Amino acid sequence: MILNTILLRVALGAAALLFSLPAQAADDFPFGLEMTLDAQRMPGSKRIPNLEIGDAGEAMVELWCKGGKGQFSIAGNTVVFVPGVMANRTCTDAQVALDDQLLADLGAATNWQRRGDVLTFIGPKTLRFRLNTN
Repeated sequence: MILNTILLRVALGAAALLFSLPAQAADDFPFGLEMTLDAQRMPGSKRIPNLEIGDAGEAMVELWCKGGKGQFSIAGNTVVFVPGVMANRTCTDAQVALDDQLLADLGAATNWQRRGDVLTFIGPKTLRFRLNTN
């Protein structure tokens, strides 16, 4: 009887510890993973914009033509993106306009949401990125 009581207390203590640990759910922010914008290729470009956001929020940003760095700050479901210097590559006016608009849309996003392999930045314009899991 005493042994059963001890085993029950150990089991309950282990269960309490397990449930008190932070969950690493599939819906956590995907730090360290590369993600690609859910968009079509632009005529004249082989690229589709992608992001790679490091553990401290540092980001490598590749757009339709431009590329560079930026910084993400994540707190709960809120997000702040500040673009850094983008490399001046040989871009058409249309590519520059789309790149600048995408940077502005990312900067205007206020929230994020993850469902499986899809990360959505929510703001005046919703941007969906697919995690590159292969």
